[in-house]
Amino acid sequence: MKGFRINPDRKYVDIIMQGLYKKNGHCPCRVIADNTTLCPCDEFIREKVCKCKLYVPIDKNSDVVREKKSDK
Repeated sequence: MKGFRINPDRKYVDIIMQGLYKKNGHCPCRVIADNTTLCPCDEFIREKVCKCKLYVPIDKNSDVVREKKSDK
């Protein structure tokens, strides 16, 4: 979906993908599994809200790597 991307946290995405697999493609955050909860769920498509955070908004600054200064 335009304006969103897959969460860059690979470990988190792996967990969500396992949940999707276990629920036959339905959002792992949802208790009820019906046509409205197939990923991407209707709420995400309609309201642009991904409750499980598999899809996150694209932030133009998110790809910038910032170096941490270590305190010595």
